[in-house]
Amino acid sequence: MLSKNKIKFINALKKKKDRYEKALFTAEGAKLVEELLQAGFQAELLCAEAKWLEQHRLSLPTNIKEPIEVSESELGKISGLSTPQQVLAVFHMPVYPLKEEELLGGLTLVVDRVQDPGNMGTIIRTADWFGIGHIICSEDAVDVYNPKTIQATMGSIGRVKVFYKPLNSWLASVRNRHPDLPVYGTFLEGENLYTAPLESRGLIIMGSESHGISAELHPFISRRLYIPAFNGISGKAAESLNVSMATGIVCAEFRRRQWEAAGHSK
Repeated sequence: MLSKNKIKFINALKKKKDRYEKALFTAEGAKLVEELLQAGFQAELLCAEAKWLEQHRLSLPTNIKEPIEVSESELGKISGLSTPQQVLAVFHMPVYPLKEEELLGGLTLVVDRVQDPGNMGTIIRTADWFGIGHIICSEDAVDVYNPKTIQATMGSIGRVKVFYKPLNSWLASVRNRHPDLPVYGTFLEGENLYTAPLESRGLIIMGSESHGISAELHPFISRRLYIPAFNGISGKAAESLNVSMATGIVCAEFRRRQWEAAGHSK
């Protein structure tokens, strides 16, 4: 049975201030919770309906501190979803250092001021799909542990490390130590993504939904890229792309080049 104190405790984690004070966040749904448990995330509390607990009775991970059986109505009291999904877990925020050497040999996404939780979650999923293990976010970007962001990652948050940095000073420091490291940025004007030279390593900066990349970050960008619009029959095109969609297109082109360079024809 779920006590009133635990209901209050879980619901408080919907606020960023409480999440960071306790270094805890929530995740809902069987697939998401199971993926985070498999990734080794530590669950402080797991609330699940009897059916889910019975299905996992013999394989319940040891990284769950307190599993509690709850009814559907109890789950509804703590869920942030319109339809509760069998299980909700409270996880500890993972702590890992940012090892700069891990960024130098491959691609790293840099996310500047993205505010929409769904977009952020989709960017994390995209990074996971294309084998990009690190994302550096500006300090004013949406919180990765926002429940809506966590849901949108569909478990990819368990495989992609996300860091928050003051991008201006961080990029200045990285460029100073590694002046040959390519830094790509997406703009409405620049080199055509499909014809520009692209390396298999570097930083890829994606700007906010409304304002693009911050002006103070422009000096650190060594290659400006744009995604050309194919106007079709009307001769008109959308004003801009959703940032998560643009991220997918850019990552796909980088990986396509890498695929071809490795001698793959298909």
